[in-house]
Amino acid sequence: MSFLTRSAIFAGSSLRNGAKILSAAQQKRQLNVQEHVSYSFLNEAGIPTPKFGVAGSAEEAQQIAKDLNTKNLVLKAQVLAGGRGKGSFKNGLKGGVRIVYTPEEAKEISGKMINQLLVTKQTGAAGRICNQVMVAERKFPRREFYFAVMMERAFNGPVLIASSQGGVNIEEVAAENPDAIVYEPIDINKGLSKDQAMKIARTVGLDDHLETTTQMLLNLYDLFVKKDALLVEINPYAEDAGETRDQYFALDAKMRFDDNAEFRQKDLFAKRDYSQEDPKEVAAAKFDLNYIALDGSIGCMVNGAGLAMATMDIIKLHGGDPANFLDVGGGATANAVKEAFKIITADPKVHVILVNIFGGIMRCDVIAEGIIAATKELNLTLPIIVRLQGTNVNEAKELIRKSKLRILPKDDLDEAAMLSVHLSQIVHLAREAHLNVLFELDPVHHH
Repeated sequence: MSFLTRSAIFAGSSLRNGAKILSAAQQKRQLNVQEHVSYSFLNEAGIPTPKFGVAGSAEEAQQIAKDLNTKNLVLKAQVLAGGRGKGSFKNGLKGGVRIVYTPEEAKEISGKMINQLLVTKQTGAAGRICNQVMVAERKFPRREFYFAVMMERAFNGPVLIASSQGGVNIEEVAAENPDAIVYEPIDINKGLSKDQAMKIARTVGLDDHLETTTQMLLNLYDLFVKKDALLVEINPYAEDAGETRDQYFALDAKMRFDDNAEFRQKDLFAKRDYSQEDPKEVAAAKFDLNYIALDGSIGCMVNGAGLAMATMDIIKLHGGDPANFLDVGGGATANAVKEAFKIITADPKVHVILVNIFGGIMRCDVIAEGIIAATKELNLTLPIIVRLQGTNVNEAKELIRKSKLRILPKDDLDEAAMLSVHLSQIVHLAREAHLNVLFELDPVHHH
């Protein structure tokens, strides 16, 4: 069962935490949308959810609560992170998911959520900003199920995953009772058949709602395909024991979409919530740079993900810590290099920059021009160690030599990494002593 368990964990854990498994072959990440967007997509696909509205202010939340005309309400902070219910806001409010009973209470509580930072197990201590609150009907789930359609390499395509044990983390079910999870591989050319959907509905025990569940699963797969999704997960799909007794609703949904489909999913990608992402990573994406912030002090700019990983490894080997992963890709322009430097140096922890470029398609002289332009424009005072190899490398070295800037060319990656670590340690020690370090090149040795 380890193979099936692994797939369940893909659906629940890996995808929930940033689609790490599925993005292994792609440097780009997958688009993640807010819960209210997922609700809207489900409704468009004919899958019922509780009635809801989205508020950007306490007054809007109060009005939505009035319009919903029910005493059973739930407020959900719209933050892209798991563990919202157990999280807490920096202003002291406990819980990013709160049950309220009146429009006045909705106004009071949402006023303490909107424009506040919510800290959960997934956000880290910094928390994430809550700009909106979803006000929805509260349902009283009696029976809870788990359904998801996801792309899974282990099945060479999409798979429908289902369980009668919804409402809890699917990875917990996978660990404790793997037999409770059902997998139905889908032929991408034929799609999900009615027979397959019916079989899954019966298997999880929904014989008494066979037609509606079958149609819901067909709609779920249709949504998955039409939106170029990598994951569409409903957890829980639940029977209501309250005012809408015996009816089933999708009470929570998570969706991930393929960034490679952005060209044909313009409306979908316009829903990206940049406030939930690292500003440096957002800026990098605009220039097709793959950037991930880390905790170290050596800024890295490399072409190619593999070389970038190797560069980070060699920094660690010499006792240093990379401040970022940054892959400028195979066809970066001088302008993209300049933007890469802006992003790297926006991190105050960076003491030194290590550039490692192997020029194949990429011309070393173009990279050198970008480095020189960035150093001048940004008035950089921190040392830059540059290791260039490949196309037009001699022209690049000549450009760097003539620039007379704080750019140190090195042919050997080992030497370049060692120098980066040593210089970063010098800056670190100086800053600890409240001293400022200004590096100047010795003109005799600058060659």
